[in-house]
Amino acid sequence: MKCFKILLFAVCIHISLATKLKERFSWKEVSYAWTSDQQKTEAITDGRYKSENNLILGLDVWKDKLFITVPRWKSGVASSLNYVNLSSTEQSPSLIPYPSWETNTVFADVSKGPERLGGRADAPSAQVVNGQLHDNASIISTFRIQVDECDRLWVMDCGLADILGEPKLIAKPALVIFDLNTDTLIRRYTFSDSDVVQNSFLANVIVDVPKQQCDNAYAYVPDLGGYGVVVYSFKENKSWRVKHNYFHFDPLEGDFLVGGVNFQWTDGVFGMALGKQTNEGTRDVYFHALASTKEFSVPNYVLQNETRATSPQNYNDFKLVGDRGVNGQSTAEAVHEKTNVLFYTQVNKDSIGCWNINKEFNLDKQGLVDSDGTALVFPNDLKIDRNDNLWILSDRLPVYMYKKLDPEQYNYRILSGPINELILGTPCE
Repeated sequence: MKCFKILLFAVCIHISLATKLKERFSWKEVSYAWTSDQQKTEAITDGRYKSENNLILGLDVWKDKLFITVPRWKSGVASSLNYVNLSSTEQSPSLIPYPSWETNTVFADVSKGPERLGGRADAPSAQVVNGQLHDNASIISTFRIQVDECDRLWVMDCGLADILGEPKLIAKPALVIFDLNTDTLIRRYTFSDSDVVQNSFLANVIVDVPKQQCDNAYAYVPDLGGYGVVVYSFKENKSWRVKHNYFHFDPLEGDFLVGGVNFQWTDGVFGMALGKQTNEGTRDVYFHALASTKEFSVPNYVLQNETRATSPQNYNDFKLVGDRGVNGQSTAEAVHEKTNVLFYTQVNKDSIGCWNINKEFNLDKQGLVDSDGTALVFPNDLKIDRNDNLWILSDRLPVYMYKKLDPEQYNYRILSGPINELILGTPCE
């Protein structure tokens, strides 16, 4: 009996170690791969680079490239869309602008007065700017990105700069799509006025590609400030806005405590994930508001049918899946199709959770992948790569927004781990 207890203890220790995410990269402050010392010096002198204002937020993986976004929350962000090489042995590698420095350089002529055009509800009014984009591939400010099955990088460009300072609308919100094999622009789609409402903030993008039908892709863009979802058809090159009560925040779940900072948000739908695809290309689309603990779903064929999706009679097409429980607010989620496991961040708990979509969504069936009061302070983004690895980005965003980050500490981290090991011993297995 004693030997059995010792063996059981050893097994538990093995499972605990196996389910921990491993830190791949970390930064105290963000640095860039400048073309020369002169370029860096000029950027600092001109105020185009202020190291303390550059915060990493979104990520995705393609081959040896780890894409990293740096939204223009404040002035002095040198480049918004970047990557580092996964083969890099540096702990804090410099970010390389993608596809080029020119693409990430903002040209603007501030010439008009203030007008509210989007951004966080607690940000000042934005200013209209006569944008002088270098070309259609220009990236103003991106939060979230996604690599699809067709080797394309979809970038949700909100078009806003200096969001927490003196917001400037450099360009209207747009989807910018690149061919990763050639690093060239495929298309820039600017959303129409009917796609946005007052306080709209388009920051995330989920790409739904039917099997072997790259040209028939759809993008789902949650509007966390305007409480809606914009659907874009790549084939038709058009978009439409979907409304539903489930896109709104929960007034009882808007209180957050992260990294010692207490704050209140009213962010609506933001996290989205695609369920397992059938042979016909149908699947559920999971979603939740950031200021909420509840999970919902809707069939993708509902969102893709403009008439049905925009009809006032669409209410019952949307379903309540379940609740993540107390302090279960989440910024991002993704489904691993091979295991049917949905992974999600838990920002109030410094942790990553999981749930097998074949099971009932309740607290007994939800698992804890990892929790860390240092490495996972505000886990902001989450992705799954083609090699069945889970990737997490944490960035202490509330401290950045409401206080000040300590430049002597590691503030930004990217962690990863093999999914089969991460779910070992959890209810998600």
